[in-house]
Amino acid sequence: MAPTDWKISSLAERPDMLERVYGMADSWPEYVLQDPVGWAHFPRIAAELPQYVLFAEDERGEVVANAYSVPFALDAAGRGELPARGWDAVLLWAFSDLRRGVRADTVSAISVSVAPHAQGLGLSGRMLTAMRDNARALGFREVVAPVRPNAKHLEPRTPMDEYARRVRPDGLPHDPWMRVHARAGAVVHSVAPASMTVSGSLEQWREWTGLPFDTAGDVEVPGALVPVRCEPERGYAVYVEPNVWMRHPL
Repeated sequence: MAPTDWKISSLAERPDMLERVYGMADSWPEYVLQDPVGWAHFPRIAAELPQYVLFAEDERGEVVANAYSVPFALDAAGRGELPARGWDAVLLWAFSDLRRGVRADTVSAISVSVAPHAQGLGLSGRMLTAMRDNARALGFREVVAPVRPNAKHLEPRTPMDEYARRVRPDGLPHDPWMRVHARAGAVVHSVAPASMTVSGSLEQWREWTGLPFDTAGDVEVPGALVPVRCEPERGYAVYVEPNVWMRHPL
């Protein structure tokens, strides 16, 4: 369908759509959903910050994409720099600021998801643009994004610093999702080396991935941006995901 046929709204405008937005099918790997910071805070965005949750409907009224972001105070005491703990840190900052009544000065992207059957139609870029427009309309001058490069999983052992700086002959990023951000006006700022941390027992990792997790060392897992560290003698495995901070001036 043509982009003009997508109707984009916020949950603040359409609170009746909460369950349909939250229940939209997506393609996140199961283990990513086990990040404890995300588990605790992601559902709160729709409940407490509905003006920062956008969704797209097709001509039948089916939700085909959503975009979550959060406001936070980057210039608050003890901050000032985009955090090395990326996605996890910005969620913690946002809800700490909300609880304490701290005035936000920046919006961070949290996720852009497109329903599997609607992928490849340009919806991710459209939702990113809508997120930028929404932040501008709410009075902000910058959006930042702890980007999860969507082709990095194809080369999990390449250092993220090296991958993030890789560009095509036209100067745009090598990675497709980073390229969408760049075309929208973003620039690469830094790598967040520990943007998301997922730890679990070996049995949990076997359940999440279908892999044996019985050998010590680095385990390559489908969809993971870097290998998962497996410690059989200690009975656990840990995934520490790096992301790439990109900044969108508005």
